[in-house]
Amino acid sequence: MKFKMSNEPLSIFSFSSLTDIVMLLLIFFLITSQFVVQTGVKVKLPGSKTNEQQAPSPLVVTLAESGKMFVGKDEANWNTLPSRLEKLVAKKAKGRMLVIRADKSVNIDNVIKVMDAAKGVGIDKFTIGTEKISY
Repeated sequence: MKFKMSNEPLSIFSFSSLTDIVMLLLIFFLITSQFVVQTGVKVKLPGSKTNEQQAPSPLVVTLAESGKMFVGKDEANWNTLPSRLEKLVAKKAKGRMLVIRADKSVNIDNVIKVMDAAKGVGIDKFTIGTEKISY
């Protein structure tokens, strides 16, 4: 049996395999992207150019512009903050990182008070919630 060999360039290109690859990449990126769930308290977070999305954390303290404080979605005050944080830490044995979501207008002293209360119950890692901005 004799086979015909040809060195001519292929004049027809099949896009079906390229389409399959693009669809697989699209599905991969949709599945692996992270969707961060924010608490129900609305605050204007300070802006940051290098903002990175964090995995959702059960340890979230929100300081609103009105002076109210929320641990998760529940309202708290300065007297009950340590006990509330202690209960959350007891539920979550590993990954003790506190996310502090403070409004732009909140005094830095209040953020420091939250950090001190958290250190008192054994939380040693903190992150400040920010919004991504472009300059």
